[in-house]
Amino acid sequence: MRLMFWTGFWVFLIDQVIKFHVLFNVFGLQWAQVRVPSGQLPYPATVDVFPPFLILRMAWNRGVNFGLFAEYDMRWFLIAVAFAITAGVIWWLSKVGGTKWTYIAGGFLIGGAMGNVIDRFFYGAVADFLNMSCCGFTNPYAFNVADIAIFIGAIGLAFLAGDKKKAA
Repeated sequence: MRLMFWTGFWVFLIDQVIKFHVLFNVFGLQWAQVRVPSGQLPYPATVDVFPPFLILRMAWNRGVNFGLFAEYDMRWFLIAVAFAITAGVIWWLSKVGGTKWTYIAGGFLIGGAMGNVIDRFFYGAVADFLNMSCCGFTNPYAFNVADIAIFIGAIGLAFLAGDKKKAA
């Protein structure tokens, strides 16, 4: 279990440091800009890092994946869902156990979920900024490090959950 908590901690920390750097250093936002009472968050200019493969394109996601249900105020509901999933993963792995890779996958999922919770709490939306396209396909969606971690953690838990060996 300790491995899961440390993995979650480092994923959360890396996500938050990268988001802070991109928002306030790369895009040059000021704290007052992201705490707008009207709920109109700023969309700074696009930054080409390695076009078209990697572009920093700001997107404030108020909804779930791909901005679904963004027109509804689901901030507190989605925060509660993230906490419920986190508690469920912790409870499940404490009862079932698994290999060190299972605990690492759980940590990825938990760290990513908590990274997006912090965004929803402080900004009212998740800060997505990574955009990747390739081979003539232009991806209209943006994501962040927490989203990547959640995906890795969920896939890892799905494929590693059957192994009942305890972690060392």
